[in-house]
Amino acid sequence: MIEMLKQWYERHFSNPQVVILALLLICGFTIIIFIGDILIPLLAAIVIAYMLEALVLKLQKRKIGRKVAAISVFSIFFAVLTISFVGLTPLLFEQISQFVGELPKMVGRIQQEALQLPESYPGAITPAQINDVMAMVRTEIAKLSQVVLSFSLASVQGLLTWLVYMILMVLLVFFFLKDKVIIWSWLSSFMPAKSTMVQEVWVEMDQQIGNYIRGKIVEIIIIGGASFIAFAFMGLNYAFLLGILVGLSVLVPFVGATLVTIPVALVAFFQWGWTSEFGYLMLVYGIIQALDGNVLVPLLFSEAVNLHPVAIIIAIIFFGGLWGIWGVFFAIPLATLVKAVLNAWPENKEPERVVNSD
Repeated sequence: MIEMLKQWYERHFSNPQVVILALLLICGFTIIIFIGDILIPLLAAIVIAYMLEALVLKLQKRKIGRKVAAISVFSIFFAVLTISFVGLTPLLFEQISQFVGELPKMVGRIQQEALQLPESYPGAITPAQINDVMAMVRTEIAKLSQVVLSFSLASVQGLLTWLVYMILMVLLVFFFLKDKVIIWSWLSSFMPAKSTMVQEVWVEMDQQIGNYIRGKIVEIIIIGGASFIAFAFMGLNYAFLLGILVGLSVLVPFVGATLVTIPVALVAFFQWGWTSEFGYLMLVYGIIQALDGNVLVPLLFSEAVNLHPVAIIIAIIFFGGLWGIWGVFFAIPLATLVKAVLNAWPENKEPERVVNSD
């Protein structure tokens, strides 16, 4: 057994390039696992700067200097962030509070409809079972209401902390864009002179993750915006909140669209009941989801990420369990990292023995 482990180690880790890559991955994952919460502003700034880098490069191709291009892109980003924070955040929190406040009434309406099921299916469903389920739902809604209330009454210290984090994140985005070459040269100085395997992994990651992040942002904006316009045009309550939920649902493949259908259908049913308006809205919502999965996703990600659906689901479960919502967001990029490492990993297989027939 020991000899087998020794042979396996020598076959896979005798190459110094493998040792360098393994140490970098171990250090990176260890830092994120243990102090990832502290580094949230830094990680968010890296993601945003990485996303905006494509615009900076496009301006540079038009013979615009790096500094001017970075400042121009950052100014646009800062303006959009300010308008969104000042103009849209109050509306979002207002609709969240109203929606949570209406949830008990929605549950009561659903309970009334559900209590008619025992008449149609006697013996299979009893009123007691329905009441027990609704009691559990009300308990969870009460917990959710307390969370929203406590958030709305957050201490001044907590708000100031988030404000400081936001300012730090914005400043980091600016310096990451403006001084990318300087920062990258400084980081590269700590790398060994010969680290071709790390470079191979980085090249593949840079191509795929950059396209993935930018594609996801575009998908969120298109799907969220289209859903909001459709919901508002049809007069659905909480159109802005539901539009944001539909947009964010694309972050979790296969699961997000299913989960966000519940609040959309719940609000529509509570507002219109089993009417033609309810049917038309669900039809429009289904068309948006179908266009997203069959048109938009292939268009945006045809060459970005080449992963099997099983690998994507496993990545969401694993990394989501480790880091919560951040793990879900970065599940596919992290799975791409694993794939890039496996592709670059040298296969030091023992040469086949040639049998002499003489």
